[in-house]
Amino acid sequence: MYAHILVPVDGSETSAAALREAVKLAKEQKAKVRLTHVYESIRHVVTEGFVDITPALRRQGEQILADALTRVREAGIEATTALVAAGNRRVSAAIVEEATAAGADLIAMGTHGPRGVERLLLGSVAEGVARRATVSVLLIRPR
Repeated sequence: MYAHILVPVDGSETSAAALREAVKLAKEQKAKVRLTHVYESIRHVVTEGFVDITPALRRQGEQILADALTRVREAGIEATTALVAAGNRRVSAAIVEEATAAGADLIAMGTHGPRGVERLLLGSVAEGVARRATVSVLLIRPR
């Protein structure tokens, strides 16, 4: 039986599918949900200097969390949110650390298809979470 389900959300359709599954499971198990969005700091070098788009990524993450929180609460499930900066960590490591800190006993997340060289060199976020997690991981494939 699961009591605390962590759901990483990124605004994608696969993430939404994982959220729908987590909501079903939370209803059945009478579990609480922790919605998490992890963002990375991104700076670009342009002629005028650096352009930091991190604040825009934070705002986007806040909106993604707000939308997901509305869906979960409409289903009658208790939920909290966390906006997490990846910092120097991989996104998958940040998700696993958040799951541990939140006391999650399940991570429910979407998978994404391979993304070329990045996938070859770094592996997917879902694979990283599955490798690092000390709790069960429910992976939802795109449909």
